[in-house]
Amino acid sequence: MALSYKARRRWSLVVLLVGLPLYIVVAATVVGWIDRPSMPVELAIYVGLGFLWMLPMRRVFLGVGQPDPDAPRDPEDR
Repeated sequence: MALSYKARRRWSLVVLLVGLPLYIVVAATVVGWIDRPSMPVELAIYVGLGFLWMLPMRRVFLGVGQPDPDAPRDPEDR
């Protein structure tokens, strides 16, 4: 089932305000379990976890910054 434009906008806001801070805490906890690796390894872990977070949320954020495709067009914009 495809999400409507308004639903994607709402879910993207929820994900950014609630999910992302929660994911940051989880990522920092995971890195803390590794006994403080060297700086390049730690950076690679954070970058990898950042891409892992992005992949499932890609569909939610797709096209959110664009104008609503279902909104009626204003004749003056043409």
